[in-house]
Amino acid sequence: MSAVWDERGRMLAAFLLTLKLAGVSAIGSLLLGTVLVSMRVSPIPVLRWSGAAYVNLVRNTPLTLVLLFCGLGLGTVFELQFGDDVSVTTYWLAIIGLTAYTATFVCEVLRAGINTVPVGQSEAARSLGFTFRQNLTLVVLPQAFRSVVGPLGSVLIALTKNTTVAAVIGGLESANVMKDLINAHGDASLPIFAGFALMFVLVTLPTGIFFGWLAKRVQVLR
Repeated sequence: MSAVWDERGRMLAAFLLTLKLAGVSAIGSLLLGTVLVSMRVSPIPVLRWSGAAYVNLVRNTPLTLVLLFCGLGLGTVFELQFGDDVSVTTYWLAIIGLTAYTATFVCEVLRAGINTVPVGQSEAARSLGFTFRQNLTLVVLPQAFRSVVGPLGSVLIALTKNTTVAAVIGGLESANVMKDLINAHGDASLPIFAGFALMFVLVTLPTGIFFGWLAKRVQVLR
């Protein structure tokens, strides 16, 4: 336990970086996922096919490969840089990968929410002269979001845990720091692992409870 106490500052810094990764990626995923679901329900065939192709391709690709593509493909081959500091570039490449991957699940959750909106409401909006964009943004999506708050919370929790996969491209988040600490303090492997696991539980458990409460609070009564 002394190793955990001695390294508490480094462990906390790594976990805070993990939360930053999760937070920024969650915002990006919600935005990109909304764009993708708009494409998937669009009356324009090319947009529907493009959205479906992206979702099916990325969603069925392991997250490790997505992050490796961002780290090695975008970072090394295409030399995409976000500054002179390598850690800053790695951080943003990890966000790109996590966002691109998680957005596909957000898209599918929202598409399921759209299917819960009565068709009559969309038809009524069209009869009033609403365009597709107005119908989607003012009538359909607000109800869809309210009906899938719970599943979106589950996606966010999964994203928080998936940030550990960023270790494959050298991110200084929890998984990588935990590996370094275990290598340095081999006799304290179990306490170090338990410490990181406890930090994740302290974040994901209240998040699940909050989204469960929020889902009941904002649910659409039919």
